[in-house]
Amino acid sequence: MRISDLDTPAIVVDLDRVEANIERLQCYLDEHGIANRPHIKTHKVPALARRQVVAGAVGISCQKVSEAAVMADAGFDDIFLPYNIVGASKLGQLVCLARRVRLKVTADSAYTVRGYADAAARADLELPILVEFDSGGHRCGVQTPGEAAELARLIAASPALRFGGLMTFPHSAEGDAFVRATKGLLKSEGITVDCVSYGGTPTMWTAHERTEVTEYRAGTYVFGDRAVFASGAMTLDQIALHVIATVVSSPTRDRGILDAGSKTFSSDLMGLEGNGLILEYPEARFYGMSEEHGHVDFGACPRKPEIGERVTVIPNHVCPVVNLFDEITGVRDGQVAQTYHVAARGRVR
Repeated sequence: MRISDLDTPAIVVDLDRVEANIERLQCYLDEHGIANRPHIKTHKVPALARRQVVAGAVGISCQKVSEAAVMADAGFDDIFLPYNIVGASKLGQLVCLARRVRLKVTADSAYTVRGYADAAARADLELPILVEFDSGGHRCGVQTPGEAAELARLIAASPALRFGGLMTFPHSAEGDAFVRATKGLLKSEGITVDCVSYGGTPTMWTAHERTEVTEYRAGTYVFGDRAVFASGAMTLDQIALHVIATVVSSPTRDRGILDAGSKTFSSDLMGLEGNGLILEYPEARFYGMSEEHGHVDFGACPRKPEIGERVTVIPNHVCPVVNLFDEITGVRDGQVAQTYHVAARGRVR
């Protein structure tokens, strides 16, 4: 079967590019002595995670407990959850998972640490906890080295917990300064920072500039997307995932409607104009989205597409796009080579 035989909308990945992307980052991190712990929330496919581990990754990162459980069921036994896990139900699932695999998690508050401590103590196990700090992303994370040190002390003093280090997203020179300051506050107490976990695909090629990093988490690099291309971290011919869509209507000379809308591309624009880059019509602009319709302005294109014509789209943000599909089609030289079930699709709890 060829790509042209696939029903649309469909997501296809060039397997040669996927393998090259995995190898490229692994070689770079190996060269600089940084452990690779790829984030599987991008693809959510055990077989692709296995390729990353076989290439040299020390383990994997997952974003949610349910996602990690899928990977544990697939045989992965070294998992990092860089997320605050709160609530009795999730903590119960967490300790069940920790009995099965080597697992470490993140905290940025005493509330979260106490939840881990209680759950781990009841389960009679030791749980490694990394303290998350804010390195400029203004998402989760403690704000000062003093707060990080305070949490590290609380973790170290909890019999069922072990202080596992520091983590952040994204990384920056300011992050290195934060880590050094935190280490300085803890040194006299004999509390060591053994792991410093940074992450982010757009900044992956500057990981070696961070003096404190020991482990790196990148996810999008395996496929690439328009935002990563815009950042300069990947070229167009390295991007492995594309959405194949069909022009189903041409209401005016300049407008075309695709059979792929917000249920295909998501609403995550990543600060870019429109919802993706159409390779055959790079001047085209997405001007709107309905659930099942992609609204495209082809007015600036020298040639306009015909109804029934297929187009190839690089989405702005690949992670939510994958989560909208049951299957990913792997191709080589235009031929369908393999179909992957998105096993962790919808695992957002």
